[in-house]
Amino acid sequence: MSNLEHVTDSSFDADVLKSNIPVLVDFWAEWCSPCRQVGPLLEELAKEYAGRVKILKLNVDENPSTPAKYGVRAIPTLTLYKNGTAAATKIGTLSKSQLSAFLDSHL
Repeated sequence: MSNLEHVTDSSFDADVLKSNIPVLVDFWAEWCSPCRQVGPLLEELAKEYAGRVKILKLNVDENPSTPAKYGVRAIPTLTLYKNGTAAATKIGTLSKSQLSAFLDSHL
């Protein structure tokens, strides 16, 4: 379904919290229809923001510890991490322009 990179509970610290550029994490699940709608938009944005933002997907069914640790209660949840901390979060389906505006406002 996606060419985006995936992050797991075990790789979250290294891939997200210790990243030298901001990271947008898509907390999603295979069965989630809104998540599947956001996926292709994130793929486009990953190309457009390459070098400025890393976009990673975390499957909440396969990796339950990280969503629990960060209080993710609904999906899709998109959280932007900067310098090892959650800087901003959006929940639910967003358009590509809304996603771009969200990223631009935090970069």
